[in-house]
Amino acid sequence: MTDMSIRTVTAWEALDSRGRPTVACRVDLADGARAVARVPSGASTGSHEAPELRDGGTRYGGFGVRTAVAGLRDHLAPAVVGLPADETAAVDRALADAYARHGQQEVGANATLAVSLAALLAAAASRDEPLARMLHPEGPLPLPMPMVNIVSGGAHAAGAIDIQDVLVIPEGASTFAEAVEWAARVRAAAAAVASGRGFAEAALVADEGGLGLRLGTNEAALQLVAEAVDAAGLGLGTDVTIAIDAAATEFASDGRYALAAEDRALSAEEMVELYAEWVARYPIRSIEDPLAEDDWDGWALATRELGGRIDLVGDDLFVTQSDRLQRGIAEGCATSILVKVNQNGLVSRAGDVLRAARAAGYRTVVSARSGETEDSWVADLAVGWSAGQLKVGSTQRSERTAKWNRVLELEATESTELQHPWPSRTEETAS
Repeated sequence: MTDMSIRTVTAWEALDSRGRPTVACRVDLADGARAVARVPSGASTGSHEAPELRDGGTRYGGFGVRTAVAGLRDHLAPAVVGLPADETAAVDRALADAYARHGQQEVGANATLAVSLAALLAAAASRDEPLARMLHPEGPLPLPMPMVNIVSGGAHAAGAIDIQDVLVIPEGASTFAEAVEWAARVRAAAAAVASGRGFAEAALVADEGGLGLRLGTNEAALQLVAEAVDAAGLGLGTDVTIAIDAAATEFASDGRYALAAEDRALSAEEMVELYAEWVARYPIRSIEDPLAEDDWDGWALATRELGGRIDLVGDDLFVTQSDRLQRGIAEGCATSILVKVNQNGLVSRAGDVLRAARAAGYRTVVSARSGETEDSWVADLAVGWSAGQLKVGSTQRSERTAKWNRVLELEATESTELQHPWPSRTEETAS
């Protein structure tokens, strides 16, 4: 047995994919193993997420993280040095205790997550095995079904449309490599279709690699993706289905939902009716955040009306927090959960939330953020935790492809099996 105790913890500012600073951390173990983790950050963030610590002021427009880095060095590092890196729960308890002592003004969830991740990755390095295999030691690795961004709006594309993303799920694919190829084919076809219609911005990419097109209406994005699937030579509703990330918190105000692209405001009931119309016209597999983060009544209504037909995915609703999930379970809100570890601040707690959701019958999606780095650990977490789906953006921008490439590597080098989280369309029709 090697000595996996944490010897040193180092931190610094790094840059994410939007050019903003983020916390980077390296953990060195007594046996010589080491690992680096860089923390992502969201654009459309839920107000109940574990809070980041940013510097404010003029440097980097206020987004600097020198204070968080200093808090990591001064408070978090001493709390974990000497602990076994592979005892994740113990490491995370020590980080949580240090956070509680020193508070948000000195540490921040971006600092705790950096250490939590780096320690876990260092343990995998010490064992000389993929993090996914360390988390899932027995049997074939369960590869998640990719959910891939095609058209972006909202906070990801300067409000080109109101809903944040329209994505595809290549659920008819038999391997992860085939699934990624199909998604890339649809992304390319969507750009060609948009260019043919005169959208000069079809050559540009949004925050997560999708197309940021001012299409006039939100449904036009669904129509474009449906046309792109057909142009790619794939079967809409069989080979490929559609997913929506509405991110409705971003356009909710005073109990209404303002669709600026369409110059109208809807009630929660009218939003649910609109989604029902879309579900009737398109093969939609899931809608993420169809209502605002604190519209519990609206969520319950949407779940009653649509939950038997599609997945309703809670992101801002749950923000990877146990108490929010438990309320959702009790009140009949959502049928699926999006898990983002930076919403929680600790790897072990985020994993606990995912497992609790699965035990309650929710489907699970592990997700990256809009502000990402070249790190690929989120792919290993999705695989190791047996998440049914992985959502990291589109098939363009290297901080996105790094994650897909990691799963492709696992498929090529390990015993794996692609997950299909839902019954086939034929089985669904029969039931």
